[in-house]
Amino acid sequence: MDTPYHPPVKRSIEIAGHKTSISLEPLFWDLLRGAAETEGVPVNALVARIDTERITAQSPPGLAGAIRLWLVEGLAARLAAQTAEIS
Repeated sequence: MDTPYHPPVKRSIEIAGHKTSISLEPLFWDLLRGAAETEGVPVNALVARIDTERITAQSPPGLAGAIRLWLVEGLAARLAAQTAEIS
């Protein structure tokens, strides 16, 4: 992908035995697949975990937003850890 500016792509995900559709930009789908691979779980399992975490929030975002936030939070944590190592 030469640019991150692409419209969302809708895909079906199964969470707790129920199918749902999620629309994410290709960059986020790539990050989600990479995170699932790093954690050694299927994408559906990672999305189910994110969904469980989000519904316990005081003001839960939509599932697609929760996935984006979860991914960005993970990237920010890794960046902070790398910065701390350099310092």
